[in-house]
Amino acid sequence: MTQSAIPGQGTTRRAVVTAAGAAGLAATLAACGKDDDGGSGGGSADSAQDAGGSQPSQSASQSAEGGQSGGGDGMELAKTSQIPEGGGMVFKDHKVVVTQPKAGDFKAFSSICTHQGCSVGDVSGGTINCPCHQSKFDITDGSVKGGPAQKPLPGAQIKVQGSSIWMA
Repeated sequence: MTQSAIPGQGTTRRAVVTAAGAAGLAATLAACGKDDDGGSGGGSADSAQDAGGSQPSQSASQSAEGGQSGGGDGMELAKTSQIPEGGGMVFKDHKVVVTQPKAGDFKAFSSICTHQGCSVGDVSGGTINCPCHQSKFDITDGSVKGGPAQKPLPGAQIKVQGSSIWMA
């Protein structure tokens, strides 16, 4: 490859390509390094249950995935009837997983695994499961139940309004 200058810039193509590659590498390393950041993150509107920073806010409503605006603060995720009791649903487009540990008790967590930043794949057997390295997180509080992850899933805020669950 020759080092012809970009007109009016005085910068070589090689320098531009190198800078772009470095930026991409930095973004990749940042995504892979999430397990080492030391924070459990996760905000919760329910401060009485949020002592550990991993409890999500609770809401009781849902709508079809694909979301519609309304309900005040965010996008409608699903209808409450779509979230199975003792299970949950992953909303990859919104980077959130909503669970219903017991009837009428809805929780939300980030759907990004704290191990290496993969998106969790499903909710079954009382756990939120990451397909990349088999980390498992509790549907009640996001705590680690198995696998290489060391930190719980951060809580996410949802709002249950009527029969709909909304992003808060």
